[in-house]
Amino acid sequence: MQDHSPSPGTEARTVSATSGEHTRHHKKIRSFVMRAGRTTTAQQEALDTLSAQFVLPYQDQAIDLAAAFGRDADTILEIGFGMGDATAHIARQRPDENFLCCEVHIPGVGALLKRIRDENIQNIRIIQHDAVEVLQNMLPMQALSGVHIFFPDPWHKKRHHKRRLIQAPFIELLLPHIRPGGYLHSATDWEEYAQQMLSVLEANPVLHNLGQLDSGYAERPWYRPITKFEQRGRRLGHGVWDVLFTTSPSAN
Repeated sequence: MQDHSPSPGTEARTVSATSGEHTRHHKKIRSFVMRAGRTTTAQQEALDTLSAQFVLPYQDQAIDLAAAFGRDADTILEIGFGMGDATAHIARQRPDENFLCCEVHIPGVGALLKRIRDENIQNIRIIQHDAVEVLQNMLPMQALSGVHIFFPDPWHKKRHHKRRLIQAPFIELLLPHIRPGGYLHSATDWEEYAQQMLSVLEANPVLHNLGQLDSGYAERPWYRPITKFEQRGRRLGHGVWDVLFTTSPSAN
């Protein structure tokens, strides 16, 4: 879980509204806001020695995922992995799947690379670039079996809600890259944002809610770990809401 206090190194995701006719009137959107952060010596060493193997350079043409991972397997996209704790845990729990992870925060990339080496994780590749541009230019259509967006910045103030990532224009950009029957899993510790997520996703006819609870939310799936920030929040009485949807078998 991200710590939503404005501490150095915290990445925040944002998306601005676009016209429904974005193919003709495209407005620049970004999935992040850069904030300062300090890279430790160990993180920098991991960046220097492991980037060539595990960090994929951004390109403005479709990537060959099988070549990038050295195998043909279901691919999960994670948008904004912070320091990579949950990412590494999930990749270890699901070794038969590939995890393509977007993050612009340099210390976070270094931290995940260090875990990849220390824990001998082979099914992660990182793109250190804006996820919106990765979707627009780099990912083939229907290339993904799932998408993870865990604890995106909630942008608490009402006047900043337009910067939230989970909004209709972003979902319309994302969905063509998810294969029929794939899934979208998001989690937040901000209830009002969780309500917005439900509203946005339920409004899309391609998506079906897999939430088991009467509220429409999902039980925390087995693969998503409880992070240290989530543990702290629970001790303080804070809630966490998982939102889980699948694409229709005939989607996209």
